[in-house]
Amino acid sequence: MNIVTTATRWLDAIPYALIALFLRIVAAHPFFVSGQTKIDGPTVGGEVFGLDVSFQIPTSIRDSTFALFADEYRLPLISPTLAAYTASGVEFILPLLLVIGLLTRLSAFGLLMMTMVIQIFVFPDAWWTVHAYWAAILVVLIARGPGAISLDHLLFRRRSA
Repeated sequence: MNIVTTATRWLDAIPYALIALFLRIVAAHPFFVSGQTKIDGPTVGGEVFGLDVSFQIPTSIRDSTFALFADEYRLPLISPTLAAYTASGVEFILPLLLVIGLLTRLSAFGLLMMTMVIQIFVFPDAWWTVHAYWAAILVVLIARGPGAISLDHLLFRRRSA
């Protein structure tokens, strides 16, 4: 048995559940972090094993967020105020759903649509710097689902059994 065959067997043995969990966390991170810059509210969480896992619970949208959507992130067919509220909500809720694996395909689709809006209307030069990678991860999650380490699997597998 050669090294390529051995490596292929080891890689084939990696459960999709672990891959999907990793992809869900990686996809959720940039959106959640971006959303955190748009909101104000109490901070919960703290440091775990040297990693800061604190985040804000949204109680209001920052004035700077409204200004950003009025000036820099202006979208067609939607008011800057509505865009600010929508983006802030989507960037808080969908990444959380993605990480816990609840409504995963729908959440990934929502973030894919947000990626396309950002690509087309906000940062059209960012396709090969970041948006193509976000889209690739999200398409895998849409096509293959959340994996076994997810609330979707726990909740919906039992119903269908």
